[in-house]
Amino acid sequence: MATSGKVIRCRAAVAWAAGKSLSVEEIEVAPPKAREVRVKIVATGICRTDDHVLDGTFPDLQFPVIPGHEGAGIVESIGEGVTSVKPGDKVILFPLPQCGECSFCLNPDSNYCLKTHLTEPQNLMPDKTTRFTCKGKQIQHFLWNSTFAEYTVVPEYTLAKIDAAAPLDKVCLLACGFPTGYGAAVNTAKVKPGSTCAVFGLGGVGLSVVMGCKAAGASRIIAIDINKDKFAKAKEMGATECINPQDFKKPIQQVLTEMTGHGVDYSFEAIGTADTLIAALASCNMNTGVCVMVGEPPAGSTVPIDPFLLLSGRTCKGTVVGVLPAGSTVPIDPFLLLSGRTCKGTLAGGWKMRDSIPKLVASYLEKKFNSDLLITHTLPFAKINEGFELLRAGKSIRTVMLF
Repeated sequence: MATSGKVIRCRAAVAWAAGKSLSVEEIEVAPPKAREVRVKIVATGICRTDDHVLDGTFPDLQFPVIPGHEGAGIVESIGEGVTSVKPGDKVILFPLPQCGECSFCLNPDSNYCLKTHLTEPQNLMPDKTTRFTCKGKQIQHFLWNSTFAEYTVVPEYTLAKIDAAAPLDKVCLLACGFPTGYGAAVNTAKVKPGSTCAVFGLGGVGLSVVMGCKAAGASRIIAIDINKDKFAKAKEMGATECINPQDFKKPIQQVLTEMTGHGVDYSFEAIGTADTLIAALASCNMNTGVCVMVGEPPAGSTVPIDPFLLLSGRTCKGTVVGVLPAGSTVPIDPFLLLSGRTCKGTLAGGWKMRDSIPKLVASYLEKKFNSDLLITHTLPFAKINEGFELLRAGKSIRTVMLF
């Protein structure tokens, strides 16, 4: 392309400081270095994690920064040594790297990577420099994605080539929220056909859990939220029943136990609070119930767990797409594990992202799932702050920004 090897000037949404709205600015994007790829972003979703950037609660964050990590676009140019993509390829960028070289990547049972932000800061490129400048200032990267920019530069191992037939304004959601929720059901919990599931929280990730439970063959999927406006969408995605905890005078775990006889087979907490995690765990059946924590608790939160909830055989697992907020702890008494209980966490729904995203896109094109149902709003990039207002007001599931 004519721009290859040159600095590109383009628009980007810059977060200059915590607590302030994004500012759409003209930035300069440097060419990619070795094993890097410069991508023209076509569409990007707004994820709750991006809002944690704006309020300053995302761990190890530095300003100014360009957020965004749920994007899809077209390769503009490649650096030396890049072999998996070429200019013109459609790609999805993702926040969980897969370098293919570390011991975790080489383990078929792991989707962790030593390049992830849990191990290595991703505010700068691997060579510890930035590719973004604005008004003479260096701008930080976010999760090596920064999809709130018309052009971005990423390491080769944080993107995957996808089918040329894929609509970028739809499949951008396969970078983050959808695979996290869907994978929580099919990979982490391994929901069995004919089982009963409860999903706490009906945001984009929770609704993706609902779709995962349906795909796995669950016969009963109970969706739980205090916002009744989300119930129609949940039923469209596969929920068999929807309930509002505020409609009952008794704890929701008691309601679920009475509804199901002995509790559900699988429960999913997709909100991120200690109270709902305990309720989700207590709603599982007493011996083989599995609770999966999908939501991210606030910074500094702790989750006190009654040992008798686990003593009878319940299991509590966790799945997150990014990282728990800075300072979060989950104290676990060793007594809880003595009888062989399992406490397990997975990243991004258990997917090896670079390997799995092309397969997820293929499944999307084959209509094996319909992640389009998550998209409630589509806006031009200039209205990105409006997209965040919709998110905070609970009026959107996923808003897709178009360049």
